[in-house]
Amino acid sequence: MVRIIDYQATEPVRKVNQIRPRNIPHSPKKVVLATIRITIPRNNANNNHVELIATVGVRGVTGTSQLLFKIFRDGKEIFSSQDGVESDPTSEVNYTETFQAIDMNVGQGAHTYQVTAENITNGTEAAVVGPISFSGLAIAPSDKDHDSDQDQSTSRDRITSRDRDRNRDMERNTSRDRDRDRDMERNTSRDRDRDRERNTNRDRDRDMERNTSRDRDRDRDMDRNTNRDRDRDRERNTRRSMNRDQDRERNMRSGFDNIFRMF
Repeated sequence: MVRIIDYQATEPVRKVNQIRPRNIPHSPKKVVLATIRITIPRNNANNNHVELIATVGVRGVTGTSQLLFKIFRDGKEIFSSQDGVESDPTSEVNYTETFQAIDMNVGQGAHTYQVTAENITNGTEAAVVGPISFSGLAIAPSDKDHDSDQDQSTSRDRITSRDRDRNRDMERNTSRDRDRDRDMERNTSRDRDRDRERNTNRDRDRDMERNTSRDRDRDRDMDRNTNRDRDRDRERNTRRSMNRDQDRERNMRSGFDNIFRMF
């Protein structure tokens, strides 16, 4: 069940052509056609809706105009509607535009509603010729429904709070998992660096051992060559000494032969 909390209506112009045609300005300018004031009690604030109905009679003057109708609450646009108006006298010239808007969950206090019109097509002209009417009906749930809505709102708030706590816990767990993953990545990176350093040191030690072994083999070869040269020199000296002894013995024998031959 619902109940009416306020109703306001105005009818500045009752009939077509009752007033002198009023040109509709081009955007961004606009003309205010009608104004009403709706009051929302405190106990119905933010739990209501305002039904707004406007009727505007217009006429095409030149060209085909695109007219933009808007409804404002306290200077803030809450609704807009667009319609085309032709000026061909063999066709339609006068138009009656009726549109409805519903403003939901309006706050406490008195609110000013205005309906406006503007022409958004350059090079064309249109005018307001009447009628003009504007009404607003503010409706809120009955007290029983209001209490039920409050209970539902409380239950909804409780569920929302529980969901918010669960989401907070999930975010906290996600953050903790993210930190743990970051620590694992950091440890993995540190282990990778340590393994890389270990492999580098092993390769360096292997290269050093290889160089040491090569130096040892070279030294061994040098020692072998030195021993071979020493043996060759020793053999050469021995042969030279034997040749010298043989020459001395040969000379002595030749000297003895000469002495014996003298005698």
